Amino acid sequence: MREKRFASVLMGLFLLCLLCFPIACAVNPVTGEHQLMLLSEEEEIRLGQETDSRVVSEYGIYRDDRLTGYLDGVGKRLAKISHRPGLPYEFKVLDTPVVNAFAVPGGYVYFTRGILSNLNSEAELACVMGHELGHITARHSAQQYSRAQLAQLTLGSAMMFSQTLQVLAPLAQMGVSMLFLSYSRDNEREADDLGVAYSSQAGYDATHMALFFETLERMKPVSDKSGLPEWFSTHPNPEDRIGTVQREAKKWQKDLGLKNFKVNRDAYLKRINGMVYGEDPQEGFVEKDVFYHPLLRFQFPVPENWTFQNTRSMVQMTSRNKDAAIMFTLSSAKSPDEAARNFVQKNRARLMASDRRDINGLSAVRTVSRVMTHQGTLEIMSNYVQKGAKVYEFHGLAPENVFRSYQSVFQNTMGGFRQLTDKRMLNRKPYRIQVAPVPRTGTVKQALKALGAPDRKLQAWAVMNGKTLDETVRAGMLLKIVK
Repeated sequence: MREKRFASVLMGLFLLCLLCFPIACAVNPVTGEHQLMLLSEEEEIRLGQETDSRVVSEYGIYRDDRLTGYLDGVGKRLAKISHRPGLPYEFKVLDTPVVNAFAVPGGYVYFTRGILSNLNSEAELACVMGHELGHITARHSAQQYSRAQLAQLTLGSAMMFSQTLQVLAPLAQMGVSMLFLSYSRDNEREADDLGVAYSSQAGYDATHMALFFETLERMKPVSDKSGLPEWFSTHPNPEDRIGTVQREAKKWQKDLGLKNFKVNRDAYLKRINGMVYGEDPQEGFVEKDVFYHPLLRFQFPVPENWTFQNTRSMVQMTSRNKDAAIMFTLSSAKSPDEAARNFVQKNRARLMASDRRDINGLSAVRTVSRVMTHQGTLEIMSNYVQKGAKVYEFHGLAPENVFRSYQSVFQNTMGGFRQLTDKRMLNRKPYRIQVAPVPRTGTVKQALKALGAPDRKLQAWAVMNGKTLDETVRAGMLLKIVK
Protein backbone atom coordinates (compact mmCIF):
# COMPACT_ATOMS: atom_id res chain seq x y z
CA MET A 1 0.00 0.00 0.00
CA ARG A 2 2.81 2.40 0.92
CA GLU A 3 4.56 1.62 -2.42
CA LYS A 4 1.35 2.42 -4.34
CA ARG A 5 0.92 5.71 -2.46
CA PHE A 6 4.56 6.58 -3.14
CA ALA A 7 4.14 5.79 -6.84
CA SER A 8 1.00 7.90 -6.98
CA VAL A 9 2.74 10.87 -5.38
CA LEU A 10 5.69 10.53 -7.76
CA MET A 11 3.38 10.38 -10.78
CA GLY A 12 1.60 13.47 -9.56
CA LEU A 13 4.89 15.32 -9.23
CA PHE A 14 5.87 14.14 -12.71
CA LEU A 15 2.65 15.53 -14.18
CA LEU A 16 3.21 18.77 -12.30
CA CYS A 17 6.65 19.02 -13.91
CA LEU A 18 5.12 18.46 -17.33
CA LEU A 19 2.73 21.35 -16.75
CA CYS A 20 5.45 23.66 -15.50
CA PHE A 21 8.13 22.83 -18.04
CA PRO A 22 7.94 23.94 -21.69
CA ILE A 23 7.83 20.51 -23.35
CA ALA A 24 8.12 20.54 -27.13
CA CYS A 25 7.23 17.81 -29.58
CA ALA A 26 9.43 17.91 -32.63
CA VAL A 27 9.48 15.83 -35.80
CA ASN A 28 12.56 13.59 -36.05
CA PRO A 29 14.41 14.46 -39.29
CA VAL A 30 15.19 10.78 -39.95
CA THR A 31 12.05 8.91 -38.91
CA GLY A 32 9.45 11.63 -39.43
CA GLU A 33 7.96 10.70 -36.05
CA HIS A 34 7.10 13.10 -33.24
CA GLN A 35 9.42 12.97 -30.24
CA LEU A 36 10.07 14.75 -26.96
CA MET A 37 12.54 17.58 -27.58
CA LEU A 38 13.49 20.38 -25.20
CA LEU A 39 16.14 21.79 -27.56
CA SER A 40 15.49 23.82 -30.66
CA GLU A 41 17.99 23.43 -33.49
CA GLU A 42 19.55 26.78 -32.54
CA GLU A 43 19.92 25.60 -28.92
CA GLU A 44 21.34 22.29 -30.14
CA ILE A 45 24.02 24.13 -32.14
CA ARG A 46 24.84 26.36 -29.16
CA LEU A 47 25.12 23.31 -26.88
CA GLY A 48 27.46 21.73 -29.42
CA GLN A 49 29.66 24.82 -29.44
CA GLU A 50 29.91 24.79 -25.65
CA THR A 51 30.65 21.06 -25.59
CA ASP A 52 33.25 21.43 -28.33
CA SER A 53 35.29 23.88 -26.28
CA ARG A 54 35.38 21.41 -23.38
CA VAL A 55 36.30 18.48 -25.62
CA VAL A 56 39.15 20.40 -27.24
CA SER A 57 40.38 21.63 -23.86
CA GLU A 58 40.35 18.09 -22.43
CA TYR A 59 41.97 16.18 -25.30
CA GLY A 60 43.64 18.73 -27.53
CA ILE A 61 43.64 18.88 -31.33
CA TYR A 62 46.09 16.83 -33.37
CA ARG A 63 47.82 19.37 -35.58
CA ASP A 64 47.97 17.94 -39.09
CA ASP A 65 46.20 20.20 -41.59
CA ARG A 66 46.56 17.67 -44.39
CA LEU A 67 44.90 14.90 -42.37
CA THR A 68 42.20 17.18 -40.96
CA GLY A 69 41.41 18.48 -44.44
CA TYR A 70 41.08 14.91 -45.68
CA LEU A 71 38.60 14.01 -42.92
CA ASP A 72 36.71 17.23 -43.50
CA GLY A 73 36.36 16.40 -47.20
CA VAL A 74 34.95 12.93 -46.53
CA GLY A 75 32.67 14.27 -43.79
CA LYS A 76 31.29 17.13 -45.85
CA ARG A 77 30.44 14.79 -48.75
CA LEU A 78 28.48 12.55 -46.41
CA ALA A 79 26.82 15.50 -44.64
CA LYS A 80 25.43 16.81 -47.96
CA ILE A 81 23.42 13.63 -48.51
CA SER A 82 22.36 13.28 -44.86
CA HIS A 83 18.95 14.17 -43.43
CA ARG A 84 20.30 17.48 -42.06
CA PRO A 85 22.65 18.93 -44.68
CA GLY A 86 22.27 22.52 -43.42
CA LEU A 87 24.05 22.10 -40.06
CA PRO A 88 27.46 23.80 -39.60
CA TYR A 89 29.43 20.52 -39.45
CA GLU A 90 32.96 20.41 -38.10
CA PHE A 91 35.27 17.39 -38.19
CA LYS A 92 38.23 17.24 -35.80
CA VAL A 93 41.09 14.89 -34.92
CA LEU A 94 41.73 14.62 -31.17
CA ASP A 95 45.27 14.14 -29.91
CA THR A 96 44.74 10.98 -27.88
CA PRO A 97 45.57 7.28 -28.43
CA VAL A 98 42.21 6.19 -27.06
CA VAL A 99 40.20 4.31 -29.69
CA ASN A 100 37.02 6.32 -30.18
CA ALA A 101 34.87 8.40 -32.47
CA PHE A 102 31.90 10.40 -31.26
CA ALA A 103 29.58 13.27 -32.11
CA VAL A 104 27.92 16.01 -30.09
CA PRO A 105 24.80 18.02 -30.95
CA GLY A 106 24.92 20.69 -33.59
CA GLY A 107 27.29 19.02 -36.06
CA TYR A 108 30.59 18.32 -34.24
CA VAL A 109 32.27 15.01 -35.10
CA TYR A 110 35.51 13.79 -33.49
CA PHE A 111 37.98 11.07 -34.41
CA THR A 112 40.87 10.20 -32.13
CA ARG A 113 44.35 9.32 -33.32
CA GLY A 114 43.68 5.94 -31.75
CA ILE A 115 40.75 5.09 -33.99
CA LEU A 116 42.39 6.49 -37.13
CA SER A 117 45.39 4.21 -36.57
CA ASN A 118 43.01 1.20 -36.54
CA LEU A 119 40.99 2.08 -39.64
CA ASN A 120 42.27 0.57 -42.86
CA SER A 121 40.50 2.26 -45.75
CA GLU A 122 38.59 5.35 -46.73
CA ALA A 123 35.49 3.15 -46.90
CA GLU A 124 35.90 2.24 -43.21
CA LEU A 125 36.43 5.90 -42.38
CA ALA A 126 33.29 6.89 -44.32
CA CYS A 127 31.19 4.21 -42.60
CA VAL A 128 32.26 5.28 -39.11
CA MET A 129 31.83 8.93 -40.15
CA GLY A 130 28.32 8.13 -41.42
CA HIS A 131 27.54 6.39 -38.14
CA GLU A 132 28.51 9.47 -36.13
CA LEU A 133 26.60 11.75 -38.51
CA GLY A 134 23.62 9.48 -37.91
CA HIS A 135 23.68 10.37 -34.21
CA ILE A 136 23.49 14.04 -35.17
CA THR A 137 20.87 13.78 -37.90
CA ALA A 138 18.57 11.61 -35.79
CA ARG A 139 19.10 14.03 -32.88
CA HIS A 140 20.13 11.23 -30.53
CA SER A 141 22.23 13.45 -28.26
CA ALA A 142 19.64 16.19 -28.20
CA GLN A 143 16.94 13.67 -27.36
CA GLN A 144 18.98 12.15 -24.54
CA TYR A 145 19.68 15.64 -23.24
CA SER A 146 15.94 16.33 -23.22
CA ARG A 147 15.18 13.10 -21.39
CA ALA A 148 17.95 13.76 -18.89
CA GLN A 149 16.70 17.28 -18.21
CA LEU A 150 13.18 16.03 -17.64
CA ALA A 151 14.37 13.20 -15.40
CA GLN A 152 16.50 15.56 -13.34
CA LEU A 153 13.64 18.01 -13.00
CA THR A 154 11.22 15.30 -11.92
CA LEU A 155 13.63 13.77 -9.43
CA GLY A 156 14.67 17.19 -8.14
CA SER A 157 11.05 18.30 -7.61
CA ALA A 158 10.21 15.12 -5.78
CA MET A 159 13.24 15.43 -3.54
CA MET A 160 12.08 18.82 -2.38
CA PHE A 161 8.99 17.19 -0.96
CA SER A 162 10.14 13.77 0.15
CA GLN A 163 12.83 12.71 2.59
CA THR A 164 12.25 9.17 1.37
CA LEU A 165 13.32 10.10 -2.15
CA GLN A 166 16.48 11.70 -0.85
CA VAL A 167 17.50 8.33 0.56
CA LEU A 168 16.52 6.59 -2.67
CA ALA A 169 18.14 9.18 -4.97
CA PRO A 170 21.32 7.17 -5.79
CA LEU A 171 19.18 4.14 -6.70
CA ALA A 172 16.81 6.29 -8.73
CA GLN A 173 19.67 7.85 -10.64
CA MET A 174 21.10 4.40 -11.36
CA GLY A 175 17.77 3.37 -12.85
CA VAL A 176 17.73 6.44 -15.06
CA SER A 177 21.30 5.79 -16.27
CA MET A 178 20.45 2.17 -17.12
CA LEU A 179 17.44 3.36 -19.10
CA PHE A 180 19.68 5.72 -21.02
CA LEU A 181 22.18 2.92 -21.72
CA SER A 182 19.44 0.70 -23.18
CA TYR A 183 18.08 3.62 -25.16
CA SER A 184 21.57 4.45 -26.39
CA ARG A 185 22.00 0.94 -27.74
CA ASP A 186 18.87 1.44 -29.81
CA ASN A 187 20.37 4.68 -31.05
CA GLU A 188 23.57 2.90 -31.99
CA ARG A 189 21.69 0.42 -34.14
CA GLU A 190 19.90 3.25 -35.90
CA ALA A 191 23.23 5.04 -36.38
CA ASP A 192 24.66 1.84 -37.91
CA ASP A 193 21.82 1.82 -40.45
CA LEU A 194 22.37 5.50 -41.24
CA GLY A 195 26.13 4.98 -41.52
CA VAL A 196 25.55 2.24 -44.10
CA ALA A 197 23.00 4.40 -45.94
CA TYR A 198 25.08 7.58 -46.07
CA SER A 199 28.34 5.86 -47.03
CA SER A 200 26.62 3.70 -49.67
CA GLN A 201 24.91 6.72 -51.24
CA ALA A 202 28.30 8.46 -51.31
CA GLY A 203 29.63 5.55 -53.35
CA TYR A 204 31.57 3.66 -50.65
CA ASP A 205 31.57 -0.08 -50.02
CA ALA A 206 29.70 -0.15 -46.71
CA THR A 207 30.51 -3.83 -46.10
CA HIS A 208 33.79 -2.42 -44.79
CA MET A 209 31.98 -1.20 -41.68
CA ALA A 210 31.72 -4.88 -40.75
CA LEU A 211 35.49 -5.25 -41.28
CA PHE A 212 36.10 -2.50 -38.72
CA PHE A 213 33.75 -4.18 -36.25
CA GLU A 214 35.85 -7.32 -36.67
CA THR A 215 38.95 -5.25 -35.86
CA LEU A 216 37.26 -3.94 -32.70
CA GLU A 217 36.39 -7.46 -31.66
CA ARG A 218 40.00 -8.60 -32.13
CA MET A 219 41.24 -5.64 -30.09
CA LYS A 220 39.61 -6.82 -26.87
CA PRO A 221 42.30 -9.26 -25.77
CA VAL A 222 45.25 -7.17 -26.98
CA SER A 223 44.24 -3.68 -25.86
CA ASP A 224 46.71 -1.85 -23.63
CA LYS A 225 46.01 0.14 -20.47
CA SER A 226 44.25 2.85 -22.46
CA GLY A 227 41.63 0.23 -23.25
CA LEU A 228 38.69 0.57 -25.59
CA PRO A 229 36.95 3.40 -23.81
CA GLU A 230 33.38 4.32 -24.56
CA TRP A 231 32.92 2.26 -27.68
CA PHE A 232 32.16 -1.04 -25.98
CA SER A 233 30.18 0.42 -23.10
CA THR A 234 27.57 2.08 -25.31
CA HIS A 235 27.74 0.25 -28.62
CA PRO A 236 26.14 -3.13 -29.31
CA ASN A 237 28.40 -6.17 -29.34
CA PRO A 238 30.46 -6.19 -32.57
CA GLU A 239 29.53 -9.84 -33.13
CA ASP A 240 25.84 -8.88 -33.24
CA ARG A 241 26.44 -5.99 -35.64
CA ILE A 242 28.59 -7.60 -38.32
CA GLY A 243 25.89 -9.70 -39.96
CA THR A 244 23.30 -6.90 -39.81
CA VAL A 245 25.65 -4.34 -41.35
CA GLN A 246 26.70 -6.71 -44.14
CA ARG A 247 23.06 -7.44 -45.05
CA GLU A 248 22.14 -3.74 -45.04
CA ALA A 249 25.16 -2.85 -47.17
CA LYS A 250 24.35 -5.54 -49.77
CA LYS A 251 20.77 -4.32 -49.88
CA TRP A 252 21.87 -0.73 -50.53
CA GLN A 253 24.30 -1.87 -53.20
CA LYS A 254 21.53 -3.77 -54.96
CA ASP A 255 19.07 -0.87 -54.68
CA LEU A 256 21.61 1.69 -55.96
CA GLY A 257 22.56 -0.52 -58.89
CA LEU A 258 26.24 0.41 -58.74
CA LYS A 259 29.00 -2.12 -59.33
CA ASN A 260 32.21 -0.39 -58.32
CA PHE A 261 31.91 0.95 -54.80
CA LYS A 262 34.92 2.84 -53.42
CA VAL A 263 37.31 1.34 -50.88
CA ASN A 264 40.43 3.55 -51.36
CA ARG A 265 42.60 1.52 -48.99
CA ASP A 266 45.98 2.79 -50.17
CA ALA A 267 44.78 6.40 -50.33
CA TYR A 268 43.70 6.25 -46.68
CA LEU A 269 46.89 4.58 -45.46
CA LYS A 270 49.04 7.17 -47.19
CA ARG A 271 47.06 9.94 -45.42
CA ILE A 272 47.86 8.58 -41.94
CA ASN A 273 51.48 7.80 -42.77
CA GLY A 274 53.63 9.59 -40.18
CA MET A 275 50.80 10.11 -37.67
CA VAL A 276 51.80 9.90 -34.01
CA TYR A 277 50.98 6.49 -32.54
CA GLY A 278 50.19 5.89 -28.88
CA GLU A 279 51.01 8.46 -26.24
CA ASP A 280 52.80 11.62 -27.31
CA PRO A 281 55.71 11.69 -24.84
CA GLN A 282 55.92 15.49 -24.97
CA GLU A 283 52.48 15.56 -23.30
CA GLY A 284 53.62 13.18 -20.57
CA PHE A 285 54.47 9.51 -20.23
CA VAL A 286 55.06 6.89 -17.54
CA GLU A 287 58.22 4.82 -17.40
CA LYS A 288 59.22 2.57 -14.48
CA ASP A 289 56.55 4.07 -12.21
CA VAL A 290 57.60 7.67 -12.85
CA PHE A 291 55.55 10.24 -14.77
CA TYR A 292 57.62 12.54 -16.96
CA HIS A 293 56.33 15.69 -18.66
CA PRO A 294 59.03 16.96 -21.06
CA LEU A 295 57.03 19.96 -22.27
CA LEU A 296 56.48 21.35 -18.76
CA ARG A 297 59.75 19.89 -17.44
CA PHE A 298 58.68 18.05 -14.29
CA GLN A 299 58.44 14.51 -13.00
CA PHE A 300 56.90 12.65 -10.04
CA PRO A 301 56.53 8.99 -8.97
CA VAL A 302 53.36 7.02 -9.70
CA PRO A 303 52.05 4.56 -7.10
CA GLU A 304 52.70 0.97 -8.13
CA ASN A 305 49.69 -0.93 -9.53
CA TRP A 306 47.47 2.16 -9.52
CA THR A 307 45.37 3.00 -12.57
CA PHE A 308 46.82 5.99 -14.39
CA GLN A 309 45.05 8.42 -16.73
CA ASN A 310 46.65 11.46 -18.33
CA THR A 311 44.62 14.15 -20.12
CA ARG A 312 45.43 17.72 -21.11
CA SER A 313 43.74 19.10 -18.00
CA MET A 314 44.49 16.51 -15.31
CA VAL A 315 46.44 13.45 -14.25
CA GLN A 316 44.38 11.00 -12.21
CA MET A 317 45.66 7.94 -10.36
CA THR A 318 43.29 5.46 -8.72
CA SER A 319 44.11 2.76 -6.17
CA ARG A 320 43.63 -0.92 -6.97
CA ASN A 321 40.69 -1.07 -4.53
CA LYS A 322 39.23 2.15 -6.00
CA ASP A 323 39.02 3.63 -2.51
CA ALA A 324 41.67 6.33 -2.99
CA ALA A 325 42.79 8.68 -5.72
CA ILE A 326 45.49 11.24 -6.46
CA MET A 327 44.68 14.11 -8.79
CA PHE A 328 47.28 16.42 -10.26
CA THR A 329 46.52 19.57 -12.24
CA LEU A 330 47.78 23.02 -13.16
CA SER A 331 46.24 25.65 -10.89
CA SER A 332 44.75 28.92 -12.07
CA ALA A 333 46.06 30.60 -8.89
CA LYS A 334 49.17 32.78 -8.87
CA SER A 335 50.59 31.42 -5.60
CA PRO A 336 50.38 28.24 -3.48
CA ASP A 337 48.58 30.20 -0.73
CA GLU A 338 45.93 31.43 -3.15
CA ALA A 339 45.47 27.93 -4.59
CA ALA A 340 44.97 26.49 -1.09
CA ARG A 341 42.41 29.14 -0.17
CA ASN A 342 40.52 28.63 -3.43
CA PHE A 343 40.30 24.87 -2.89
CA VAL A 344 39.00 25.21 0.69
CA GLN A 345 36.40 27.81 -0.29
CA LYS A 346 35.22 26.11 -3.46
CA ASN A 347 34.76 22.72 -1.81
CA ARG A 348 33.54 24.03 1.55
CA ALA A 349 36.31 22.02 3.13
CA ARG A 350 37.14 21.98 6.82
CA LEU A 351 40.85 22.77 7.15
CA MET A 352 42.56 20.39 9.58
CA ALA A 353 46.23 21.33 9.09
CA SER A 354 48.35 23.65 6.97
CA ASP A 355 52.09 24.33 6.68
CA ARG A 356 54.75 25.62 4.31
CA ARG A 357 57.48 23.34 3.05
CA ASP A 358 60.23 22.90 0.52
CA ILE A 359 59.78 20.15 -2.08
CA ASN A 360 63.04 19.47 -3.87
CA GLY A 361 63.92 23.15 -3.93
CA LEU A 362 60.38 24.30 -4.82
CA SER A 363 58.18 26.37 -2.50
CA ALA A 364 54.97 24.60 -1.48
CA VAL A 365 51.96 24.70 0.84
CA ARG A 366 50.63 21.46 2.32
CA THR A 367 47.10 21.12 3.73
CA VAL A 368 44.92 18.39 5.16
CA SER A 369 41.18 18.98 4.95
CA ARG A 370 37.83 17.20 5.15
CA VAL A 371 34.93 17.48 2.76
CA MET A 372 31.43 16.22 3.49
CA THR A 373 29.78 14.26 0.63
CA HIS A 374 26.58 12.27 0.27
CA GLN A 375 28.64 9.08 0.61
CA GLY A 376 30.45 10.25 3.74
CA THR A 377 33.51 12.28 4.75
CA LEU A 378 36.53 12.51 2.46
CA GLU A 379 39.90 13.33 3.94
CA ILE A 380 42.22 15.12 1.54
CA MET A 381 45.96 15.74 1.57
CA SER A 382 46.89 18.57 -0.81
CA ASN A 383 50.18 20.02 -1.99
CA TYR A 384 50.36 23.31 -3.88
CA VAL A 385 53.76 23.69 -5.53
CA GLN A 386 55.29 26.78 -7.14
CA LYS A 387 57.44 25.98 -10.20
CA GLY A 388 58.50 29.13 -12.03
CA ALA A 389 55.41 31.17 -12.82
CA LYS A 390 53.11 28.13 -12.55
CA VAL A 391 51.40 26.57 -9.54
CA TYR A 392 50.61 22.85 -9.54
CA GLU A 393 48.08 21.09 -7.32
CA PHE A 394 48.15 17.58 -5.88
CA HIS A 395 45.10 16.17 -4.09
CA GLY A 396 45.24 12.76 -2.43
CA LEU A 397 41.78 11.76 -1.25
CA ALA A 398 40.21 8.81 0.47
CA PRO A 399 37.29 8.10 2.83
CA GLU A 400 38.04 9.16 6.37
CA ASN A 401 38.24 5.56 7.63
CA VAL A 402 41.00 4.51 5.19
CA PHE A 403 42.82 7.82 4.69
CA ARG A 404 45.62 7.00 7.16
CA SER A 405 46.55 3.83 5.27
CA TYR A 406 47.19 5.89 2.12
CA GLN A 407 49.09 8.79 3.72
CA SER A 408 52.53 7.41 2.90
CA VAL A 409 51.49 6.82 -0.74
CA PHE A 410 50.24 10.41 -1.03
CA GLN A 411 53.38 11.80 0.56
CA ASN A 412 55.68 9.75 -1.67
CA THR A 413 53.99 10.94 -4.87
CA MET A 414 53.66 14.58 -3.86
CA GLY A 415 57.07 14.77 -2.25
CA GLY A 416 58.65 13.32 -5.38
CA PHE A 417 57.63 16.24 -7.58
CA ARG A 418 60.77 17.79 -9.05
CA GLN A 419 62.34 19.55 -12.02
CA LEU A 420 62.94 17.28 -15.02
CA THR A 421 66.54 17.64 -16.23
CA ASP A 422 67.29 14.22 -17.77
CA LYS A 423 67.95 14.91 -21.47
CA ARG A 424 66.94 11.35 -22.41
CA MET A 425 63.45 12.04 -21.06
CA LEU A 426 63.27 15.62 -22.29
CA ASN A 427 64.07 14.58 -25.86
CA ARG A 428 61.85 11.50 -26.00
CA LYS A 429 60.30 11.20 -29.48
CA PRO A 430 56.87 9.71 -30.21
CA TYR A 431 56.27 6.52 -32.13
CA ARG A 432 54.67 7.05 -35.55
CA ILE A 433 52.65 5.08 -38.06
CA GLN A 434 54.73 4.10 -41.06
CA VAL A 435 53.19 2.59 -44.18
CA ALA A 436 55.38 0.11 -46.03
CA PRO A 437 54.89 -2.40 -48.89
CA VAL A 438 54.96 -6.14 -48.18
CA PRO A 439 58.35 -7.37 -49.48
CA ARG A 440 57.12 -10.80 -50.62
CA THR A 441 53.89 -12.83 -50.71
CA GLY A 442 53.30 -14.80 -47.52
CA THR A 443 51.47 -14.60 -44.20
CA VAL A 444 50.88 -11.40 -42.28
CA LYS A 445 53.23 -12.71 -39.60
CA GLN A 446 56.01 -13.20 -42.15
CA ALA A 447 55.38 -9.78 -43.68
CA LEU A 448 55.41 -7.95 -40.36
CA LYS A 449 58.61 -9.71 -39.22
CA ALA A 450 60.24 -8.78 -42.53
CA LEU A 451 59.22 -5.15 -41.91
CA GLY A 452 60.87 -5.17 -38.49
CA ALA A 453 58.04 -6.01 -36.09
CA PRO A 454 59.26 -7.41 -32.74
CA ASP A 455 57.64 -10.71 -31.70
CA ARG A 456 55.76 -9.11 -28.80
CA LYS A 457 54.07 -6.68 -31.22
CA LEU A 458 53.07 -9.09 -33.99
CA GLN A 459 49.52 -9.75 -32.78
CA ALA A 460 48.76 -6.09 -31.99
CA TRP A 461 50.14 -4.90 -35.34
CA ALA A 462 48.14 -7.53 -37.22
CA VAL A 463 44.98 -6.31 -35.50
CA MET A 464 45.90 -2.70 -36.32
CA ASN A 465 45.99 -3.74 -39.99
CA GLY A 466 42.64 -5.49 -39.78
CA LYS A 467 44.32 -8.85 -40.34
CA THR A 468 45.06 -12.15 -38.63
CA LEU A 469 48.63 -13.42 -38.39
CA ASP A 470 48.02 -16.43 -40.65
CA GLU A 471 46.22 -14.41 -43.34
CA THR A 472 47.94 -14.26 -46.76
CA VAL A 473 49.16 -10.90 -48.08
CA ARG A 474 50.68 -10.30 -51.49
CA ALA A 475 53.94 -8.55 -52.33
CA GLY A 476 53.49 -4.80 -52.69
CA MET A 477 50.42 -4.57 -50.45
CA LEU A 478 50.69 -1.72 -47.96
CA LEU A 479 50.79 -2.47 -44.23
CA LYS A 480 51.05 -0.24 -41.18
CA ILE A 481 53.97 -0.60 -38.81
CA VAL A 482 55.11 1.52 -35.88
CA LYS A 483 58.56 3.10 -35.58
